[in-house]
Amino acid sequence: MTEAPPAAGRLPDRLALVLTFAVSGAVLVLETVSLRLVAPYLGLSLQVTSAVIGMSLGAIAYGAWLGGWHADRRDPRRLLAPLLMAAGLATAVTLPLIRWLGEALRGTSVSMIMALTALTVFVPILLLSAVPPMVVKLQLGDLDRTGRVVGRLSGVGTLGAVTATLVTGFVLVAALPTSAIMIGLAVLLGVSGLALHGYLRRGNTTLTTTLPTRALAVTLLAAGAGLSITAPDPCDVETAYHCAKVTTDPRRPTGRVLHLNAAEHSYVDLADPTRLEYGYIQWFGVAADVVAAPGAAVDAVHLGGGGFTMPRYLAATRPGSRSIVFEIDGGLVGLAQRELGLRTGPALRAVVGDARLLLAGQPDGSADLVVGDAFGDLAVPWHLTTREMMAQVRRVTRDGGIYVQNVIDGPPLRFIRAELATVASVFPHVALIAPGDAVAGRAGDNFVIVASARPLPLPSIGARLPLLPEVPELVHGERLREFIGDAAVLTDDYAPVDQMLVRVN
Repeated sequence: MTEAPPAAGRLPDRLALVLTFAVSGAVLVLETVSLRLVAPYLGLSLQVTSAVIGMSLGAIAYGAWLGGWHADRRDPRRLLAPLLMAAGLATAVTLPLIRWLGEALRGTSVSMIMALTALTVFVPILLLSAVPPMVVKLQLGDLDRTGRVVGRLSGVGTLGAVTATLVTGFVLVAALPTSAIMIGLAVLLGVSGLALHGYLRRGNTTLTTTLPTRALAVTLLAAGAGLSITAPDPCDVETAYHCAKVTTDPRRPTGRVLHLNAAEHSYVDLADPTRLEYGYIQWFGVAADVVAAPGAAVDAVHLGGGGFTMPRYLAATRPGSRSIVFEIDGGLVGLAQRELGLRTGPALRAVVGDARLLLAGQPDGSADLVVGDAFGDLAVPWHLTTREMMAQVRRVTRDGGIYVQNVIDGPPLRFIRAELATVASVFPHVALIAPGDAVAGRAGDNFVIVASARPLPLPSIGARLPLLPEVPELVHGERLREFIGDAAVLTDDYAPVDQMLVRVN
């Protein structure tokens, strides 16, 4: 036999705790999933993450304030169920809204980031955040229990937020697409709102609603969920870290382009692994061609896999070479195996995990070539840019080996200058390959750093660069020192990579 709700006053304690736990958890589910929802259009940078957190906290603050204000002026029991249903509808509408508007608002400017993140999280989180202060209002029967009631509900709400964060990050995102999580949450909120309304109205005629009103609520929720299902999906595959998509090059039937979040990431020719499409990967190829005698096998470590273009190139140009690839996203490894011609084995191993942690387990002097091509959005993850990381790279690289690193930056080139200073603080011989306009600070582009413990084969590199479709500059010696200037060395204690970086569209 169930307990009937009181006609007035407090909610049953168990219901109050469950309601507070659930809505606080729903807020954190929305906040976590929204990062993945906007990533295909804004990327996944520190600025985007900060905007999502800031907008979410702003919505929580406004929701709590408005919820408390209305709780003092109206019977909270009349508002709880409508708030849940409205939050469910707002959640259902968010997915198609972002996917239809995302292309129009695509970009990395502050205004675009703030606009799209606000559209994603503000309204549903505001509505949900209005619920806890109303529950507190209902449970405060007397002033002697204020601390106990507020403390318990606040603690339960925090526990709900922590639980939802962990479950979403470790379970939901790995098991379900973003669309499924959003639609599921929308339906759960809507159904919970209807169930709560039915429970509270028993024995309380003041909480009744007409059948057309309930039917309208259900219809709107179903319509929102339906729009979410039919909304365009920018991803072929949602991995634990990326919205990934593979497209065919219209100019070449065997060409495949890998898109990660908002960026075109890698190019692979299924029929010709020696074809290097992008400029920076061609510069990698030049360094790989001179690291040892032509055709000689080498040992290579790759920090970041992506499309696995370079490991396939080494296997084709230097038979017998051994490559180990550290790729943090296991979903990308699977995608590369299915659609990008990746074949792993003793000569090409893909290890899933953080590149810095995995590199620490490599033997001293075990690599002829270390390739740094790991990116989160358009920035190298900051912990892969520091002097401490370069010391690990130097330890693993043989004395005659070469380290190459891809960096993207634009004027005034703060990040590439700092990263060059950082690499040069560990490797005594450093050079830079980049387009002339980028070196002059007139445009943003890819920059490839080339470093070694012994003098670099600069004449060989310089002889190969003019043979490329677009000839870059080779900067070294005094000119490179002038380019670096007084740039700071990045360390584990100070590496503001996202703040230094100027994003290149």
